[in-house]
Amino acid sequence: MSGALLNFASWLENTRLALAIADSSWAYPYVQLTHFVGLSLWVGTNVAVDLSLIGVGKGWQTPSEVSEALIVWNWIGFAIAVAGGLMLFAASATTYVINPAFLVKLGVLIPLAFVCHVVIQGKVHGWCQKPNLSPLAKLIGLTELVLWLAVITAAVLIPFVA
Repeated sequence: MSGALLNFASWLENTRLALAIADSSWAYPYVQLTHFVGLSLWVGTNVAVDLSLIGVGKGWQTPSEVSEALIVWNWIGFAIAVAGGLMLFAASATTYVINPAFLVKLGVLIPLAFVCHVVIQGKVHGWCQKPNLSPLAKLIGLTELVLWLAVITAAVLIPFVA
């Protein structure tokens, strides 16, 4: 692990906000709740679009309509998840930067899932102009579902991996 990264993590853990969260008996659970609410909105809206892409609920709404209906909630969830996640990270930064499950979640899986979702958001309207969704659209939707499952798995493993 880079000395600069550990120094940054140590500095971050000792900021006023991080100390207030870590030292409080009630703040950490509420910050965690905030992060989970944001994740539920963000990942939940992503999953709804992905399921629509792979054909679940076919006939109710097109993937484009699902995406359009959820886009505002998707980005609100993203903002809440990032804000809560940054506060959680700050409270225990030196622990997180050396945790393999956290590094996989944040360093590999989330960027892949985020890129995949941005591609979906950019292309879903074009995909829905054709009578049938292309196999590529379905594959990308399925890929994002698998990536989110991997992100959630890595997140659940964080407390158990040292």
